[in-house]
Amino acid sequence: MSAATTPAPAAPASSGSAGTTRTRLANETWEAVLTAYSQLMRGFAEEDVWSDASMREYDVLYTLSKCDSPQRLSDLGRHVLLSQPGLSRLVDRLVDRGLVSRCADPADARASHLSLTEQGRAVQRTIGRSHGRSVAEAMTAALSDDELVQLRDLVSRLSSPS
Repeated sequence: MSAATTPAPAAPASSGSAGTTRTRLANETWEAVLTAYSQLMRGFAEEDVWSDASMREYDVLYTLSKCDSPQRLSDLGRHVLLSQPGLSRLVDRLVDRGLVSRCADPADARASHLSLTEQGRAVQRTIGRSHGRSVAEAMTAALSDDELVQLRDLVSRLSSPS
């Protein structure tokens, strides 16, 4: 099933084991998460804020803006939804545009460290202000503050190492 389809309401399980019911519930929940993500991202993509950087480029700029120190590409890749080759090409473009700087990793000559340039930080902040308002509007239109806290905590549990 694609993330773009609207999941049908869960029917009560009348037969089968508890594991089957729990498996079904887990899959319905997963589909609901993907559907919400897909719909929200489609709306965010339509915003008029992406002139200085694409959504994917902004994702890299935002991720680097949260880091206290320069990052290796492999570290950055853990937080960005791109394949390593795709991320590498995107970073090359950001370096060429002067938004990200690359310097040699003193501990490993084969690797480099990535960080935002001042121009990259300015682009991230400009887009981030508008995009952040849109995210807040979308989330607060659908959820109360208590629900936002609950959703944040639940999703954090899913993304934390077991």
